[in-house]
Amino acid sequence: MADGGTGPGPATGTDGGTDGTDHREAVAPPALAAVEAACIAHIVTRHGRVGSLAEAAAARGVRPGDIVKTLVVRRADDDFVFVLVPGDREISWPKLRAFLGVNRLSMPSADVARAATGYERGTITPFGSSHPWPVVADSTVAGRPISLGAGTHGLAFTADGSDVIRALQAQVADVTDRVD
Repeated sequence: MADGGTGPGPATGTDGGTDGTDHREAVAPPALAAVEAACIAHIVTRHGRVGSLAEAAAARGVRPGDIVKTLVVRRADDDFVFVLVPGDREISWPKLRAFLGVNRLSMPSADVARAATGYERGTITPFGSSHPWPVVADSTVAGRPISLGAGTHGLAFTADGSDVIRALQAQVADVTDRVD
């Protein structure tokens, strides 16, 4: 359902070349295939590697707060949860622990996160993950356009946060605090 993109950067399937040639990949990345399968209206943006939230927002043509990071959090051995966190916010560990009803949470190592999701750190998304871990979306994600990474560096999609929450069957809760 990608509309071809009017955002910055080339739309799905182009390499940004000026020859007008369509250089589509034979197979969509797992994250984008999952977004398509969920029938979520979205715009895909391709950009180069970025080194900060501000660079990512500029490359995607959105505000930093509209970028939603996906963090994988360990509840116990071999038990994880995805947490959707807007770029201008950070996880409130007391709020998240209370919501999940646990006393302890931790961030897994990069290797464990990759084994749990199929994605390397910095590209993690619930869409197309190698395991369908539960998803918790911060309450500020709903009802507005958001931009999420799409499973590889330099690839993102923008969609309505409520559509993303619905497609992922995410639980919605106040689990973040604003970053000053």
